[in-house]
Amino acid sequence: MQAIPGVSALTRMFFVVNDARLERTVFGIKFPNPVGMAAGFDKDAKLFNELGNYGFGFVEIGTLTPKAQDGNPLPRLFRLPADKGLINRMGFNNNGVGDAVKRLKAKKHTVIVGGNIGKNKVTPNQNAVDDYLICLRELHNEVDYFVVNVSSPNTPNLRDLQEKEPLTKLLLAVQEENKKLGYKPLLLKIAPDLTDGQLDDIVEIAKSTKLDGLIATNTTISREGLNTSTTEIEKIGAGGLSGKPARNQSTHVIMHLRSKLGPTFPIIGVGGIFTPADALEKINAGATLVQVYTGFIYEGPGMVKRICKGILKGQ
Repeated sequence: MQAIPGVSALTRMFFVVNDARLERTVFGIKFPNPVGMAAGFDKDAKLFNELGNYGFGFVEIGTLTPKAQDGNPLPRLFRLPADKGLINRMGFNNNGVGDAVKRLKAKKHTVIVGGNIGKNKVTPNQNAVDDYLICLRELHNEVDYFVVNVSSPNTPNLRDLQEKEPLTKLLLAVQEENKKLGYKPLLLKIAPDLTDGQLDDIVEIAKSTKLDGLIATNTTISREGLNTSTTEIEKIGAGGLSGKPARNQSTHVIMHLRSKLGPTFPIIGVGGIFTPADALEKINAGATLVQVYTGFIYEGPGMVKRICKGILKGQ
């Protein structure tokens, strides 16, 4: 549809809010507005320009891995309408970083693009750094910033890489290669299920590895306080929970990080944003930018415009 001449311009006319008061300069990049699409929606870099037409200030592609992989068996995505949530256990299904690079090269960027990178399921954790470096090298000329994803609950043992020693080693290796290639901002995406003590470790790691920002947070493995029946939840099984049920814990993590990192360190807040009030809650908690995913699925394409207008009223 967006490929039809004139449709993109018409879409932008209806959905994009152009206002200099929405602009944010973060880790050296000027964002037209602070509302982004989180990783997982445009896994293979097929929709970034189209999402820009719906008002997103930036789009994070991926998570991408060196080799194509099918992900976990179907079904692997479940709606929880009573909770305005989603449970997914995708497992980094993507066509591989090389395929995404071809698409990025072929399409002129009209939106800021972040590259979310991970490791293949078959790669053991002791070799994980090799996968992240492959993705960094392949994508380096095609994206505006990078996100190291070690927080998905859907790749076996991936979250073990969030522990202090392996994470520090991984990030130092990625940063060293990043400098060699011509530096691009590097962020880390973390889980909402970390204790305050583990978050303090993340703060130390962010400083020691000179990260440019943190993304708080990925999906949660918690199932507390849901309206959906226990029977239904047990039937669905494992996976990361996103949407409204993740909102409060995500906000808590942002507040904790902000209190430890000071007022200027970039934090991208994500988790349970559906309304302008939700976005402002994240910003007031300390988020520099915000990202949405589940809210966009439930609220539809007018959501970004509503949030942008709400931010203008609330700032």
